[in-house]
Amino acid sequence: MLENLKDKEILILGFGREGQDTFKFLRKLFPEKTIGIADKVELKKIDKKAQRLIKSSKGRISVKLYLGENYLKSLKKYDVIIKSPGIPPKVIAPFVSKGQKITSQTEIFFENWPPKQSKGWEMKASSKGGKLHRPGKIVGITGTKGKSTTASLIYKILRQGRIRAHLIGNIGKPVLSSLITAREGDVYVYELSSHQLYNLKKSPQVAIFLNIFPEHLDYYRSFREYVAAKANIARYQNKKDYLIFNSGDKLVSKIARKSKAKKVPIKGKYYELDKTAARAAGKIFKIPEKIIQKAIREFKPLPHRLELVGTFRGITFYNDALSTIPETAILAMETLGKRVQTIILGGFDRKIDFKKLAENVLKKRNIKNIILFPTTGEKIWKEILRQAQNKSQGREVPRHFFVDNMPEAVKLAYQHTERGKICLLSCASTSFSIFRDYKEKGNLFKKQVFAQQKRRWR
Repeated sequence: MLENLKDKEILILGFGREGQDTFKFLRKLFPEKTIGIADKVELKKIDKKAQRLIKSSKGRISVKLYLGENYLKSLKKYDVIIKSPGIPPKVIAPFVSKGQKITSQTEIFFENWPPKQSKGWEMKASSKGGKLHRPGKIVGITGTKGKSTTASLIYKILRQGRIRAHLIGNIGKPVLSSLITAREGDVYVYELSSHQLYNLKKSPQVAIFLNIFPEHLDYYRSFREYVAAKANIARYQNKKDYLIFNSGDKLVSKIARKSKAKKVPIKGKYYELDKTAARAAGKIFKIPEKIIQKAIREFKPLPHRLELVGTFRGITFYNDALSTIPETAILAMETLGKRVQTIILGGFDRKIDFKKLAENVLKKRNIKNIILFPTTGEKIWKEILRQAQNKSQGREVPRHFFVDNMPEAVKLAYQHTERGKICLLSCASTSFSIFRDYKEKGNLFKKQVFAQQKRRWR
């Protein structure tokens, strides 16, 4: 596939983290080529690192920029469009024709794995002029939730087992540079989102499929299309490959049945499934059980995933900012148990159904306070009221508070949560309504918990 790019007009669509890595890769591969870059962000608003990258182009490579509101109009000028995963296919569909190739970093990586040992490729792939050796396997991890933790844990197990592993994808480094630096025996642990799996025609040699819940419904045409994208992790596997899958998930099990790979079924509760999957992956690579157990025991959980913030003024705070769907908020409440008295919910509206969430909130009589961010906060509260009115048992609805900032949310949590109880941030929605992303939301939550612990409102 790389050879086919030589005489093509190439456009990088989206110039964030992946787009910048793609540019570096193409610059090394085709130092005399003209590369197009398109992004909805105007030049003056692109981060300084990206601006410096464009200006520092080496060789005779030149750049054509298409930035701002009309950036998609540039698509028709190019043979190959390397799209960043955050841009929905349905958005670009009106601007492309059948003769154009829409691809991605992930597709280029898989289509060219392992790197070919052609003379030209060797020269670019090794500063010492040596040959590229056949590298090891790709371990791909997907699931609506839990893939970052699972990928990180597998990476740790492999490294402690003295396997030369690399963490790539969402949680690790962008992937195209890895095609240049790959060595014999290298194993690439690749966290794969549905956006990265979309349209793939190859699957990893070891695939881990954790779960699947309705999410990203604003990105795809339907839930079915989302499921089909996820299924690509196993669709093209062969009899020599392995598929570790959650046999307790009906949709995942249905997809697994169609795979030709050797199947390794696993089960476990949501917050234990990552360890179970990582242990199974370690065994495939013949890592001794003693090393696997040590790696799991020493592994530090990633931030914003049911993260214990601490206990202040008798109230225990948990940061579960990465909870972007109802299922994860429900599981967080179940994991922490009856001490959860206050829960913070709501965020960006992705057309997700909150019936199950409302039902679980009403079932858990220990929840007395609900703090709600826009815009799904209103939808969640309406659903709670609707279900409460339809129940005959006379369940008293919790107190509710609508807020539009984190300081107010934490202030209310301190005011209304009793000593010995838990305040849980687990919004069941993405963060984009008033926060940049889940990291900003989680960090602001922790900051305010620490900042307000000495204040007195009561």
